[in-house]
Amino acid sequence: MGEQQFAHTNNLFRRSILMLFLQALVSGILSGGVYALAGIGMSLVFGVMNISNFAHGDLMMLGMYLAYFAFTLLHIDPYLALLLIIPVSFLFGFILEKVFIHRVIDHPHQNQILLTIGLGLIMSNTALLAFTSDPKILTTTYSSSAINTASGLSISVPLLLSFVITSVITAVLYLFLAKSSTGMALRATSQNREAAQLMGINVAKMSAIAFGIGTALAATAGALIAPTYYIHPLAGHSFLLKSFTICVLGGLGSVVGAGVGGIIIGVVESMAATYISTDWKDVVVFVLFLTVLLFRPQGLFGKKGGQ
Repeated sequence: MGEQQFAHTNNLFRRSILMLFLQALVSGILSGGVYALAGIGMSLVFGVMNISNFAHGDLMMLGMYLAYFAFTLLHIDPYLALLLIIPVSFLFGFILEKVFIHRVIDHPHQNQILLTIGLGLIMSNTALLAFTSDPKILTTTYSSSAINTASGLSISVPLLLSFVITSVITAVLYLFLAKSSTGMALRATSQNREAAQLMGINVAKMSAIAFGIGTALAATAGALIAPTYYIHPLAGHSFLLKSFTICVLGGLGSVVGAGVGGIIIGVVESMAATYISTDWKDVVVFVLFLTVLLFRPQGLFGKKGGQ
């Protein structure tokens, strides 16, 4: 009888360990999907324009505020509000590139970095003046809802919805880049800007479109994460570091690499929070970041020697 009880206890212990691992894995994949969307936007801009956009996190922050005010003022569900947020943020990014970014495309990288940092500071400080530093919470009827499976897994409804929407947007973006004439022109510009210009492609227009898409993806990622995150003017800063880490991990300029890198970062964060501590999850992510820089600086999907 004692042996049977011991075996039963041992099986329960093994099952609890397995369920803890699976719970962390599922949560990491779901949150990693949103990270991937943000990383894809930054990677696309870098690939086409060869610019590291350090205002990317602040564009995510604007997406969070757009979702919040669409919900509180217009009473539009934050996920349905994407139908409004995506075109508005694309237009904002397109204008931003035409007015500011295109002026430094042919300048040294430090000029580009300083300009995008400056734009980010303007956006975050304008938000600080307009909305104050008090964090806002976007609470919907399903914000804390979860689906409990028969196996015992608990799946957050907002994270699941975000992952599904992210998957659809990523698939549409892939088809756009692979099948449309504009998408092929963007890929040609990414591969060789000078050659694309010689073939009659308007590379200035492609740059504006790429930056507009990158802005729309950043704002969309911000809107998707808004129901599960505190919304404040400096919220984008941590996501900027994560987006850049994702791009380096996947390979700068690689859209596929950014997608995979986002999932990896999400899973690593979730595992670190589960098995170490939530206070250490960012440390573990940046240790991974430094490890990749040391041993594979071109990233998982990047080509050795540059673009």
